[in-house]
Amino acid sequence: MNNTFGLPIIPDNDNERLAKLKSLHILDTYEENGTFKHIAAIASRMFNVPIALVNFVDRDYVITKAQTGMDGLNEVSRAVSLCSLAILNSDVTVFENAREEPCLLANPMVIGDFGLQFYAAAPLTTSDGYNIGAVCIVDKVPREFTASDQKMLQSLASIVMDEIEKS
Repeated sequence: MNNTFGLPIIPDNDNERLAKLKSLHILDTYEENGTFKHIAAIASRMFNVPIALVNFVDRDYVITKAQTGMDGLNEVSRAVSLCSLAILNSDVTVFENAREEPCLLANPMVIGDFGLQFYAAAPLTTSDGYNIGAVCIVDKVPREFTASDQKMLQSLASIVMDEIEKS
């Protein structure tokens, strides 16, 4: 995997994390049209961003199960997707101005045609503590993201996990 971040993106518990993700059978389904799609739409409107995603981090790829604003893109290399960074933390990951972040200066999503400048993601954490993905919001302009905003994004991630773990 050609890591574009210049820092480790594989958590120490990655084998166990991947086993947990596989056991939930999320990756075996098509893009979600129900709850996850609604969460992405709500996140896009709530934070006034053009792109919102519900993503799951597999071994080599980040798989999009629901999205607003990224039609047709269902997977991105884990070495490129910022969700690879988001699953490393229990808190919300925020890059208010991605072009000022040293770990993103070689990332094609930031420096390439896509032009990502703002990213925030709340990890999708299982009840036994594995970060299997993230609810992400993206913009092509820098922006502020308050502590209150972070709590709202975490709440959306909690709804996604409640839906996953209720079955």
